[in-house]
Amino acid sequence: MSDEDITLTAGDAEVTVQPGNGGRVGGLRIGGVELLRQGERFGCFPMVPWCGRIRDGRFLDGAAVRQMPLNAPPHAIHGTVREGAWRVARRSTDEAVLTYELVDPWPHPGLVTQIVALTEDALTLTMSVETYESSFPAQIGWHPWFNRNLGGEDVTLDFDPAWQEERGEDHLPTGNRLDPKPGPWDDCFGMPGGVEATLTWPGQLELKVTSRQEWVVVYDEQEAAVCVEPQTGPPDGLNTMPRLVTPLEPLEAGTTWSWRRL
Repeated sequence: MSDEDITLTAGDAEVTVQPGNGGRVGGLRIGGVELLRQGERFGCFPMVPWCGRIRDGRFLDGAAVRQMPLNAPPHAIHGTVREGAWRVARRSTDEAVLTYELVDPWPHPGLVTQIVALTEDALTLTMSVETYESSFPAQIGWHPWFNRNLGGEDVTLDFDPAWQEERGEDHLPTGNRLDPKPGPWDDCFGMPGGVEATLTWPGQLELKVTSRQEWVVVYDEQEAAVCVEPQTGPPDGLNTMPRLVTPLEPLEAGTTWSWRRL
């Protein structure tokens, strides 16, 4: 294990990777300007082996009902890997490869691999979950906290989802799909052609979040930050849309943030 932060650089872009703090990206600076909210719980953390909330912390795993710790009562939220220390498999000036072995309370052995790759105008995050033993349902996602303000005007968010998942009083999708509504949001959206969302800090920077995944959660109810979270399924997806990781078929996902100066 390594608790030391890793700094990646490319051109005037600089990324801090924190293996000891849940394998998260702790910072992204463009020309010295920090784009991610700072703090131990913020930056951008990986969500594995599930994204968002699991209803009552319980999901069906074959014939067994599994109970996860209720870290957002009455639900379990955002997986287990953001709490652990990751291993550094390799690193260079502009890329880091981290791994994490799934452990209790997750009931199955599995290996999570995350690649953080930086260029002068983009950051690409890729992740996989694989198993050599029993199959299990899983999800992959990322939870970035983009600063709402970089010292000028507040950021604007532009995206065009096909639908919005109706959110129940328990903050979980009801199963109904709605025409997208105006924010503020703590909501899941469907983008069947892949996630594409553009954050614009007027007069400063435009950043585009893309992913081949079809689901994105947008959370902008806090004053300090806007979260745009590509993921492989909706909240409570271990129950409603399980994706099985098998010895022959890992679960894989990726997202790219590309930027340009305005």
